[in-house]
Amino acid sequence: MNETNSATNPPPNLLLNWQQDFIATNLLALGYNARLGYLNGERGAVICSTNTPTVGMAGEGFKTHFVGRSRLAPFLNAWLAAPDPVILRHHFMNAHILEAVDTYNPATEFVFLLESYNQVTFFYLKNLPITPQRCYEEICKNWEEFQLAADLLPNSIRQ
Repeated sequence: MNETNSATNPPPNLLLNWQQDFIATNLLALGYNARLGYLNGERGAVICSTNTPTVGMAGEGFKTHFVGRSRLAPFLNAWLAAPDPVILRHHFMNAHILEAVDTYNPATEFVFLLESYNQVTFFYLKNLPITPQRCYEEICKNWEEFQLAADLLPNSIRQ
């Protein structure tokens, strides 16, 4: 196990609290992406990186992607083989992530990988206050509202 420098790496409690706050704040968008990805053909995982945020009038935004199961193993192998990313909970290896993707209930749960700096944390999100299906329905129902927020962003950010 690697040693951690407390000046550059926060304690695990603080890190998990930050990550839980991030998920709670962005649950509607994350759940929407999970459901949309599933509706487009297969189970998979929502991948998000906080390493390159965009900042605009609507606040800070992060790129989020859905990677389908058929492409997930090669994606994880390439992404996690890079010299920098490390899965924080070392007992979760690719096989465990793939097993979670194979077994989660797409209507009520989703698999989420969050990259922050050089660390990747795996989350199997279930017992959520709002299901991915409901997130999808809410965003679709209020699509104009979400588009209005996006339209307020400068063109350089809306890419």
